[in-house]
Amino acid sequence: MQSTPPTDLADRVIVLTGATSGIGRRAAATLAERGATVAAVGRNRERGEALAAESDATAGRVRFHRADLATRSAVRDLAAELRESYARLDALAHNAGLSAGSRTETADGTELTLAVNHLAPYLLTRELFDRLAASAPARVVVTASDLHRRATLDFDDLQLADGYDPLDAYARSKLANVAFTLELADRIPDDAGVTANCLHPGFVPSTNLFRDAALRTRLAVRVAGLVPGVGTTRQAAADRLVRLVASPEYAERTGRYVGEEELTPADPATDPETRERLWTVSADLVGVDPDWP
Repeated sequence: MQSTPPTDLADRVIVLTGATSGIGRRAAATLAERGATVAAVGRNRERGEALAAESDATAGRVRFHRADLATRSAVRDLAAELRESYARLDALAHNAGLSAGSRTETADGTELTLAVNHLAPYLLTRELFDRLAASAPARVVVTASDLHRRATLDFDDLQLADGYDPLDAYARSKLANVAFTLELADRIPDDAGVTANCLHPGFVPSTNLFRDAALRTRLAVRVAGLVPGVGTTRQAAADRLVRLVASPEYAERTGRYVGEEELTPADPATDPETRERLWTVSADLVGVDPDWP
C-alpha cells in the first residue's frame, strides 16, 4: 500500500527556477505533493503549463512563470511579477543552469553561462531579499556542482573572452555559485531569519543541462551515464534540493555546501577576498550597489 505524502509545506511559497525539466521538475512535483505553492520558473511555456496542470491532483499547487534569465531586465521583470503574485516567499531556490557549447554573449554583453548560472541568482536574490526577510524564517538555496573544484576565478578574464571552453565556463559558474552562497550567508544579519545554502546534486546524466554543450561534452556525458553505478537519478538529486528547501535540519544551518552529506568546498570558494571581489564584480555587472543585503 502506498503511503500518502506529507503535507507539511501547506503554508509555504517556494520560488524554483529551472523547474520545468530535469531535477527541477522532480523537485517542483515533490514540493507540491507536500502542500507547497511552487512558483515554477522556466523558459518553455508548454512544459511549464503541463507541470502546473499535473499539480491539480496534489495537495499543493504549481504556478508557472515564464522567464529567460539571460538578461538583467528579464530577471528584474520576474522579480516584479513574483512580488506582485505572492504576499510571502518562504524559499528561493536557484536551479536554472546551462552549459553553452560556444562563447555567446547576452543582450547585456555578458557571457551566457555566467549570466544564467551565476548573475541571475545574484540579482534575483537581491531583488527578492526584502520579501524573503519579511517572510522569515526563509531560505535561499543554490544548485551548484562539485565541478566547481576544477575552476578558478580569473578576474582579469572572468567571462573567458581569451579562450573559451564549455566545461571551463560551466565549472567557473559553479564555483561562483558556491562562493556567492557562502558570502551571502556571511552578509545576512543574524536576526534576519534567512539562511543560504548550496548543493551538489551529483552527476545526473539524464538531465538536459548539457543540451547546448559541445558535441564531445554531450558524448562524454552520455557514455558516462551508461556506466553502472555512475551517476545520480533525477529524483535523488531533486531530493537533495528539497532537503535544503524544506527540511527542519536546515532551518537554521547556513553557509553549507551539501551533497549526500555536508561537503567542504574548494579553497577559492571559501577565501574571503575572492568571495568579496566576486560579490563586488557581480554587482557591477548587473548594475546594483554591492552594499546588500
